[in-house]
Amino acid sequence: MKNINDISLVIYARLDSQRCPKKIIRPFANSTLLDIGIQKVLKSKILPHENIYVGVYEQELINVVKKYKIKVFKRSKKSANSEGSPITEYYEFWNKIPFKYVIMFNVCHVLLNIKTIDKFIDTYRKTKSKGLFGVIEKKNYIWNKNKNLITKAPKKKSTMNTKYLDVIYEAAHCLYAGKLSDIGKEIWMGTYKKNDPQLFAVPEEESFDIDFEWQFKVAEILYKNKYGLN
Repeated sequence: MKNINDISLVIYARLDSQRCPKKIIRPFANSTLLDIGIQKVLKSKILPHENIYVGVYEQELINVVKKYKIKVFKRSKKSANSEGSPITEYYEFWNKIPFKYVIMFNVCHVLLNIKTIDKFIDTYRKTKSKGLFGVIEKKNYIWNKNKNLITKAPKKKSTMNTKYLDVIYEAAHCLYAGKLSDIGKEIWMGTYKKNDPQLFAVPEEESFDIDFEWQFKVAEILYKNKYGLN
């Protein structure tokens, strides 16, 4: 079992979003995505608050983070404008924070519950795996780029009835965990071979992501309905 004092959680945020500009600090349900995300992780019943960081570069984001009793990791301009490769450039905190492991939480998944986040943290703490990745369980028919059906139902079963299919897993892109020293080796979470990283099923209703303007609007409606803010 991993020592909880060796595990950090980092919220990484930046303003550069071409598809949905400044989405994390725009008004959202009388708050912002960044505010909601910070407030959420500070409610964790497992991870000590001193293990939590918000990684930001732009002053507008720094001003938001200053409202909370939470650690700030000041990203470089290069990191804030990186597309994720090399990962040592993007996750530049890998050798700058005093922890062995890191959990990343994406605040654009505003419907993600703190109970799910805590369950992810607890699962990671207990697993021997160096990586843990949030996924969504699916049962559906999938075709590849050559239009060949990848998922098939057992023989003698009704065509296109999804209940006969095996579960497949889709990346949720909301929760990630890995060993910090592995990032220095350009490894993020694992080898992507069988069960490396280990997979963690996120409730599909909590996995709604905000990348585009229409998703921002829909997420706000869903969030208001969920928390009775209408």
